[in-house]
This record gives sequence, C-alpha cells and structure tokens, in this order.
Amino acid sequence: MYENTLVTVAIEPSEIPWVKVFTKRKVKEFSQCTTAEKAEIFRILDITEKLMLSYFNADKINIASFGNLLPKVHWHIMARFETDSYFPEPMWGQKQRAAQLDLPSFEVFFTQLQNKL
Repeated sequence: MYENTLVTVAIEPSEIPWVKVFTKRKVKEFSQCTTAEKAEIFRILDITEKLMLSYFNADKINIASFGNLLPKVHWHIMARFETDSYFPEPMWGQKQRAAQLDLPSFEVFFTQLQNKL
C-alpha cells in the first residue's frame, strides 16, 4: 500500500494488475474533492498507466471511477490483456475463457510504482 496525506493506493487482488486510488477524506463524488485531491489523483493515474504499459506491455489500460457499493471516491486502474479471462468484457462481467497470462511480478511492479509516487 502507498499513502500520503491526500490518497491511498492499494492493490486489488486479481489475475490482472489492478490498483485502486482512494481519497483519504470521506467524500462520495469527485466534484466534492479539493483541487489538490483531484490533481493528486490524476498524477497517480498518469504515472500508474504509463508504468503498467511499459512494465506489463498491456494491450489496454482501463481507468474507471464507480462506487455504488463503496460510496467513497476511488479510481480503478487495470492492465488488460487479450488473454485475460474476461477480455474484452469488464473484470466483473462474464468470464470468457481460462486466463493465459504469463506476467512479470506484480510485487516488483508495485514497488516500482511506490518509488515513482
């Protein structure tokens, strides 16, 4: 886990590389975030996407903000691959096949990400 005074970045356990960025403050909508929180979220999204592309050679990066079950501002950043179980469906959708992934270490990736943040 990575955190500073504005946000927390956590790993979402999954077959694909997936991290989530949470605001420290309990706000429900992105429009309720401060300018500093918004800037920090987008800084982290940018760094994470670039590192996922270069480290994992992902076919696509999905970035989403939704939170019906967890009504707190948070963003999902997922590296997607044509050979993951759900592609092209979302990770919470219908499984399409058994995964055929051979990815480098997610722990090494997350350490590199923490160092860049």
